[in-house]
Amino acid sequence: MKCCIEAVCVFAKTMLVFLRTLFSISRKTPRCVSVRILTNSASLSHICMSNSISCGVPDHYSSHYVLPCLVVSVTSYLCLFRQNYVTEVKCDEGLEEGVIFRIVREGRWDDDRIVRLFESGLGSVSVERVYVELKREPGLALKLFKWAERRNGFSHSTESFCILIHILFCSLMYVDAHDLMKELASSNRVVPASDIFDILWSSRNVCTPGFGVFDMLFSVLVELGMFEEATDCFSKMKRFRVLPKARSCNSLLHRLTKSGRENDSRNFFKEMFGAGIAPSVFTYNIMIDYLCKEGDLKSANILLSNMKKLGITPDTFTYNSLIDGHGKIGQLDDSVCLCEEMKEYGVYPDVVTYNILINCFCKYDKLPQAFKFLQEMKENGLEPNVVTYSTFIDAFCKEAMMQEAIKFFIDMRRLGLTPNEYTYTSLVDANFKAGNVGEAVKLVKEMLEAGFSMNIVTYTALLDGFCEEGRMEEAEEVLKSMPEAEVTPNLTIYTALIHGYIKAQRIGDAVNIWQEMKDKNIVPDQMLCGTIVWGLCKEERLEEATLILGEMKECNIQANDVIYTTLIDGYFKAGKTKEALILLEQMQELGIDPTIVTYCVLIDGLCKSGSVDMAIDHFGKMQEMGMIPNVVVYTALIDGLCKAKRVESAKMLFDVMGCKGMLPDKVAYTSLIDGYMKDGNIEEALNFRDLMLEVGMQPDLYTYTTLISGLLKAGHVQQARDLLDEMIMKGITPDEVVYGCLVRKYCDLGDMDEAQKLQTEMVRSNLISGTSHFSVPCVKT
Repeated sequence: MKCCIEAVCVFAKTMLVFLRTLFSISRKTPRCVSVRILTNSASLSHICMSNSISCGVPDHYSSHYVLPCLVVSVTSYLCLFRQNYVTEVKCDEGLEEGVIFRIVREGRWDDDRIVRLFESGLGSVSVERVYVELKREPGLALKLFKWAERRNGFSHSTESFCILIHILFCSLMYVDAHDLMKELASSNRVVPASDIFDILWSSRNVCTPGFGVFDMLFSVLVELGMFEEATDCFSKMKRFRVLPKARSCNSLLHRLTKSGRENDSRNFFKEMFGAGIAPSVFTYNIMIDYLCKEGDLKSANILLSNMKKLGITPDTFTYNSLIDGHGKIGQLDDSVCLCEEMKEYGVYPDVVTYNILINCFCKYDKLPQAFKFLQEMKENGLEPNVVTYSTFIDAFCKEAMMQEAIKFFIDMRRLGLTPNEYTYTSLVDANFKAGNVGEAVKLVKEMLEAGFSMNIVTYTALLDGFCEEGRMEEAEEVLKSMPEAEVTPNLTIYTALIHGYIKAQRIGDAVNIWQEMKDKNIVPDQMLCGTIVWGLCKEERLEEATLILGEMKECNIQANDVIYTTLIDGYFKAGKTKEALILLEQMQELGIDPTIVTYCVLIDGLCKSGSVDMAIDHFGKMQEMGMIPNVVVYTALIDGLCKAKRVESAKMLFDVMGCKGMLPDKVAYTSLIDGYMKDGNIEEALNFRDLMLEVGMQPDLYTYTTLISGLLKAGHVQQARDLLDEMIMKGITPDEVVYGCLVRKYCDLGDMDEAQKLQTEMVRSNLISGTSHFSVPCVKT
């Protein structure tokens, strides 16, 4: 009869487990948990009959459990009349405490009594009772637990875990308790990790309550990165006044900030205060450091003030975070003031403090002040480390001060400091930019021989250097080697490669890389889009370039004035004035204002297409917008007016330039010379040639070609021939066009000897082959 009653009670408890799970769905408050905690087998019947459930919660929560408790009570009652469902479960009266000890201690795992215990339909329930009976022998209980875990078809319940965790924790076996808690939390066995607290709370009386076990649960959840579960656990702990330690809270706060969860970090920081957990300097340091890195210096300074009011003394880490935060956004004076303040508080700057100050001042090109901090650092007995030297080397490299960079590089090695990846990468990048490709490659080899691996920054410097030098095959080899080093090419790498291909006039390869990026779902930035548009326009692949605008829109990338100006210029150069003007309208409709460069392209394009009046209109519009036309704009308009045979208007603009203090360039002079020559005003054309010489501007090939061609048309053959001799004397080599004009004129005049002489000079200058017949291509001027 005794065994039957025990069996009924065991079944009742199992039903409680089911009901507890049923009623715990979507609930965040501790739920009723069946009491499987038995001190000995003799007390089993009494506990099951007299107190079938124990909610384990304070009285003020009891109203939430009325319905579950009522159902469970009824279920337990009905079990008394349904014994036939559990008749197969028998209690082994021989399995007493001493027997269990002997079996487990001796490792007799094939003993029929313990085997039956685990093979019964309610094995897990019986095992929990055994663990409680073994609580005075925690080592044996753990040994049994480990053995049971390895049995096929058997799985410990969450209650078993919690009971054993309590036993181990109360027995000061913290490492084993921690490992078991971690296994339970990460396994999501019977209940979610966020609900472990409920069962741990309900089973707390298995031993003398040790509330530190709840702090362990909280810490384990944080350790596993289960931040939502940890936050939920904190709320329950706060409700039951078993608060975690400040150190554990700091751990969660630190992990939240490192994962970039700003709102969660701020909210948890407030909850800590609300719960009455006294923050430490470490708590404040975590938040101040995070706020500084996020650029919220106002909040960071408020926290500094608050911690002082609470009597918490800021330490070196506190001030270092604030100094770095202010320094990185250029507030260098504030950084220096904070450094002085920390000294007044008796907190002395360390190597990290000085490195931060040196880095910030170097970043903003204030090397003299950075050197003062280096000197102060040494005077205070602090030795510069590899970070100090690397920071200065990087600053020197960015300023193209290679000798100083090399000197610091040698000094640090002489002092026994080993350069790191950052040091080598700065030097590699600087050497490439200085054109010292051999030295850059040598440094990379030295870096690898020193045992350092190339990171993404080093790969970028190396690949970009090869691309800038036009050594695309080597750049391709660098790209191929990256997957082997488990370094994934990023946007900067692809940008450098595409730019290199465009410079090398391999637009097809650039487009292939662009497609590869899209296939890998790497979203381009505005700069890269501008680069590929520029490359396509250079090759007159205008339709493809225009399609990039659509791709940018899909990626939510706003085209800028540079991209539109590049496209407009491409269409003008292709003679597609209408399409260029449509792009200008589209640009303005998007709210992108044309720049001075846009107007240069626009006016030049319109003038070259013969639309001079429209160019003049835009010349007026740009001034209405407050833009001051530059030399390029005036020159483009002067050239357009001259080609439109409106030389006097061009001359007026030329005079306006002088009045505004602008120095016309060779193109402006040459355009007017050409205009006057074609207008038949040889004297005025030669006057502009003389004016060029007076201002110290030497005619170039195009100017001489214009003068010679104009003089020949006017019949001034000897004067044209004299100009040919003059340009040769000044080191300007005539081209086939210049010689062609003269040869044809001499042929027209019948002076074959002079024509032959000029042809010989052409052969000598490799402009024509020696076997060529006496014929010159028609030259239009």
